[in-house]
Amino acid sequence: MCEDELHHRSRATDTPLNRRGLLVTGAAAALTLNSVSFASAAGRASGSDDETKVVRGTLPTGSADFVYLPVEVPDGVREIHVAYKYEKATVPAGTQNNALDIGVFDQRGTALGGKGFRGWSGGARTEFFIRADDATPGYIPGPVKAGTWNIALGPYTVAPQGLPYEVTITLKYGEPGKTPKPLYPPDRAKGRGRAWYRGDCHLHSWYSDGRRTPAEIAALARAAGLDFINTSEHNTHSAHAHWADQAGDDLLVMLGEEVTTRNGHVVALGTDPGTFIDWRYRARDNRFGKYAREIRDAGGLVVPAHPHATCVGCNWKFGFGEADAVEVWNGAYTPDDEVSLADWDSTLVAAVRGRKPWIPAMGNSDAHRDPDPVGSPQTVVLADNLTREAIQAGIRAGHSYVAESKNVSLKFTATGGKGKQAGIGERLPVDPDAPVTIRLDVTGAPACTIRFVTDQGVLFTSPALPESGTGTAQWQTTASYAAYVRAEVRHAPVVTGLPGPLAAFTNPIFLGRTPT
Repeated sequence: MCEDELHHRSRATDTPLNRRGLLVTGAAAALTLNSVSFASAAGRASGSDDETKVVRGTLPTGSADFVYLPVEVPDGVREIHVAYKYEKATVPAGTQNNALDIGVFDQRGTALGGKGFRGWSGGARTEFFIRADDATPGYIPGPVKAGTWNIALGPYTVAPQGLPYEVTITLKYGEPGKTPKPLYPPDRAKGRGRAWYRGDCHLHSWYSDGRRTPAEIAALARAAGLDFINTSEHNTHSAHAHWADQAGDDLLVMLGEEVTTRNGHVVALGTDPGTFIDWRYRARDNRFGKYAREIRDAGGLVVPAHPHATCVGCNWKFGFGEADAVEVWNGAYTPDDEVSLADWDSTLVAAVRGRKPWIPAMGNSDAHRDPDPVGSPQTVVLADNLTREAIQAGIRAGHSYVAESKNVSLKFTATGGKGKQAGIGERLPVDPDAPVTIRLDVTGAPACTIRFVTDQGVLFTSPALPESGTGTAQWQTTASYAAYVRAEVRHAPVVTGLPGPLAAFTNPIFLGRTPT
């Protein structure tokens, strides 16, 4: 149970009003505290422009995922301001310390689906405000209407001693400002017709837990040779209306969200402007399918992010049945990316053996702040043009490869009977024993080696490329020996006996006639 202490702060006095109160809501993973009430605009003290109240309490270990603090907002409120703090504990090595997220829902309620959603900053900020004409990054501007608002506390981790917290709520009275009409970036850039386009679809600005502005990210994206990016703030769409000035003929800006649940993160890639996708569920709740459909209904792709990351709540537990692609490489190449790559390869094996659809892979930077490089890695997509629809179609079809930077370029083909040729993400329809030539042309990868990986494992490894970074590898096989082939370009090993970090990899080419 949670013990809460409510105080009303009035100038020089601090008078206790209420103590203890906890209500279990209909949702198994949510708790609701006693409500906080404020005087109406007509009834407050004459000459007072604002009113502040403080709530203190302690959350126990095993706390609900979300704790709602209802705030009764009267008429005449111009702005709501919330500040919070919590105590860190002394814990032994290996024990999680306290971490508490925060957000808010307005008078439309906290029901899943997010109609009342007005913002989320997770643990990135200690305070926020909302008014009609402006809001803290991560929050949605708009009128502060009368009714029951809910401050959402998210105990991310709780120390054995519990999590003591304090929330300070201030209502400012007066005439509301005017809410600006949002302006969104266009769905297309100039493009080069059917071509290979480079992009980074997992980025964070100061509209969630990043430290860069959209302008800084756009400049870094252009410097990294990117043609497109996708915004992906944690659990908020508040950035959508702040990217129009950064788009241009040379940079397509798609809009999305990193839906950050307690059982893994998913990038909603290229959703319609203003789309919010709820995150308040676990795998055991059997709700992810509904929200995956919401992403698609809003024109987006469902991309599980860093599925084997080791941070609390980052490991993907929803399965891949709803995935349009999977983020195999996230930021600097680390052991969890190697696990993700192997896991994805296993899904390819299962697909060809079970004659089921396959899931393409992609890579993104997940850049948050300096010195995180934007565009490392980047997904290089074959698309009919530089539009949201065309880029998404290329990603969904697997017509893409992942490179560590703009310096690395690949051309990967399979050539078989009567001169037929297939490229990345395609199928070469040949008889089982017909000879097939696999070829990879590489630039920008000095001293790297090339590997060809099939459903039987790694079946070809080249000598190291010259210092120029340019080279070609060829290998002969058959469809009966290799149901698919994908290419990897790797740096020299860091640990003897283990493969070196990736410099690039491709989605597969499938060999053989289409299964019936």
